[in-house]
Amino acid sequence: MSRTATLPKRLQPMLATLTNAPFDDAGWVFEDKYDGFRMVAKTEGGKVTLYSRNGKIISHSYVEVAKALEGVRGDAVIDGELVALDKNGISHFQLLQNALRHEAKLLYCAFDLMFLNGEDLRGLTLLERKEQLKDILPRHKLIAFSRHRNASGTKFFEEAERKGLEGIMAKRAGSTYRSGARTDDWLKIKTSKRQEAVIVGFTAPRRTRPVRN
Repeated sequence: MSRTATLPKRLQPMLATLTNAPFDDAGWVFEDKYDGFRMVAKTEGGKVTLYSRNGKIISHSYVEVAKALEGVRGDAVIDGELVALDKNGISHFQLLQNALRHEAKLLYCAFDLMFLNGEDLRGLTLLERKEQLKDILPRHKLIAFSRHRNASGTKFFEEAERKGLEGIMAKRAGSTYRSGARTDDWLKIKTSKRQEAVIVGFTAPRRTRPVRN
């Protein structure tokens, strides 16, 4: 497959909407917001193709991650985030270039499942998809299942702030997967520390920065 091929529309990742404050709700689950970049993994017949969020094939840049995903049980399309971790296990976008020179630890954090063995799972609920995802992931040091917490978003957000994380994700537990759409079923809530850093330091406009979640 050509490196210039693009991701079919039905495989494009679902996008989150930025919101200001954490909340508690029994109908929602909460996950870490990783400071990396989005990566869709397609496994078929033991072969793995990795796509960036904008649909470019990037398998050649992350051969070790692709090799680790060969252990996925079945043909699947997985949604996740590629991160590089510091010595404290915290992800930092800036470390990804260092990770390519083996100076930081790469980790693919899988958090959703679009297709499995030819079946379209996007109409299932988030929790149903995550349960199937957990069952097919291989045990490998480069692969992690993104765990979640039910209902208690405020406490989870406070923990993220203490740890110095970028923020948290809030996802409606019963939501379906809408490929390529930005919806309010998925919300991203950034910590104040992260937001202040963006305000006081110069950054290029959001649409011109490297594509992240």
